[in-house]
Amino acid sequence: MRNISFIILCLFLSLTASCQKNDDSKAPKAVLEAFAIKYPDEHDPDFEQDAHGYWEAHFKKDGEKYRADFYEDGTWRETENSIKDKEIPKAIQKAIKKEFPDRKITEAEHVMSATLGEFYDIEFKQKGKNMDVMYRKDGTKVKGK
Repeated sequence: MRNISFIILCLFLSLTASCQKNDDSKAPKAVLEAFAIKYPDEHDPDFEQDAHGYWEAHFKKDGEKYRADFYEDGTWRETENSIKDKEIPKAIQKAIKKEFPDRKITEAEHVMSATLGEFYDIEFKQKGKNMDVMYRKDGTKVKGK
């Protein structure tokens, strides 16, 4: 009888633990406050710390998935969202065809950056590590990252 009670207790505890909502309290208060100020209409972000130490807020805006990065002190770094190849601006598509005609795009992102402004991050498949190239909307390359 003790074994059955113990098994039931363990089952109950594991079920209740698995149903708990992700607790964003591990993100610094400054990050939570900065996110609330920058995105006042977004009320359910998921936070995690990435390999570089930035705090990433994952959220949906107008049905699209976004990721906003913040420094530990709450300073906003950048926000990005994945886009489809057909959503890449025409000037960038033209620049890609000219400079990388044989490369396959593996990912495209629209990025708003605190230091670099608005740009598009295009990732190309290549042997070894994939290559990222950043473009302005007019098809010129971004310098400085």
